[in-house]
Amino acid sequence: MVRTAILSSFVALFAFAMPVQAGEPVASADFMVSTANPLATQAARDMIMKGGSAVDATIAAQLVLTLTEPQSSGIGGGAFMLHFDAGNGAIVSYDGRETAPASATSDLFQHPDGTVMGWLEAAEGGISVGVPGVLRMLEMAHAEHGKLAWADLFEPAIDLAENGFQISPRLYEVLDWVEGPERFPAFYQLYFDDNGERKAVGTRLTNPALAASLHALAEGGADALYQGTLALEISEAVAGTSVNPAVMTLEDIARYEAVERPAVCVDYRIWTVCGMGPPSSGGVTVAQILLLLEGFDMASVEPGSLEAVHLISEAERLAYADRNLYLADSDFVDVPVEALIDEDYLAGRATLIDPDASMGEAFPGVIEGWDDAVYAPNAGDHGYSTSHISIVDREGNAVSMTTSIERGFGSRLMAGGFMLNNELTDFSFEAEVD
Repeated sequence: MVRTAILSSFVALFAFAMPVQAGEPVASADFMVSTANPLATQAARDMIMKGGSAVDATIAAQLVLTLTEPQSSGIGGGAFMLHFDAGNGAIVSYDGRETAPASATSDLFQHPDGTVMGWLEAAEGGISVGVPGVLRMLEMAHAEHGKLAWADLFEPAIDLAENGFQISPRLYEVLDWVEGPERFPAFYQLYFDDNGERKAVGTRLTNPALAASLHALAEGGADALYQGTLALEISEAVAGTSVNPAVMTLEDIARYEAVERPAVCVDYRIWTVCGMGPPSSGGVTVAQILLLLEGFDMASVEPGSLEAVHLISEAERLAYADRNLYLADSDFVDVPVEALIDEDYLAGRATLIDPDASMGEAFPGVIEGWDDAVYAPNAGDHGYSTSHISIVDREGNAVSMTTSIERGFGSRLMAGGFMLNNELTDFSFEAEVD
């Protein structure tokens, strides 16, 4: 029997009662929601209880996460979504990843003397901001799989933005990791008090600017961001900051398009496992890890044991070595997806895994036709960021969505009450290496 799985991770779970925290196993024959925040989970649950689809619930959750988990994701960022249609078994993926403005060049993160900027230096301010993509992508998915009215999905987030929510211990903690927050006035004013201290855990936080943005988006759709006053706010935030100011034009924002792409699927034991293909590296990388382990008797290995950690980490070393060299934006670079998940290729790579010793540093494999690849590896340090939403609705339709603003609190810039991403630091800082 072959079963289908879409890649996901579970943080805060909901079956059909109230949300529970991670670590408490739950099961449901009705529907399931998993997000990183109980308020987002509740919003998603409410949409399903109203007859909404998995996509409807995902949109409601993402809007709430914009407010309650601003360090990790939001409408100023991007996302990849996989959707499983229970009616016909189809799996499609939606690419809502940010795009670079026209002003971005291959030497974007290099000083005038040609030296490369440090990752933390480059991540802050306007230079790292890509055109946000998540809203266009969610709008596309809603047009194909939504059941509730678009505006209805905004109600939970608008209510919380206007009436407030309590600052969580997690949000309070990560605010302490931001160096020099006063350099980013909108961010500083929202999350710090008059004495320059983080607003305390339990403080009721409202976000009137975000509430206004959400009202506009509920009424005008994604166009309210890509062609409205929010586009101007984003452009001005990128150019007007004192930290790495840059150029993102209104045309850059208006031209953004989400893309529907085929999923990457492989057979692993009794499962068909599907993930997001390029420009995401996730689907290929996870597929490689699983297939590298297929020759080992993992069923006999105790989860969490030294043996399990060793085998999985060695497979991850090999997969990430390939990831860092070969995986890129397939709209601009040829990516050898089929070669990277080829069973014979991975069987050869798996021989490098010694059950008794670590290989230390792993090197990428040789793909025929790509022997002379000179793409520079990505050496970024993303820090504490990115979120995931997993939902199965009452009809069995499923969504697995990874959503991010890249680094924690992204570029640290805000527009319209939401954080702007620093996703451009996902590009290699050097286009080529000798």
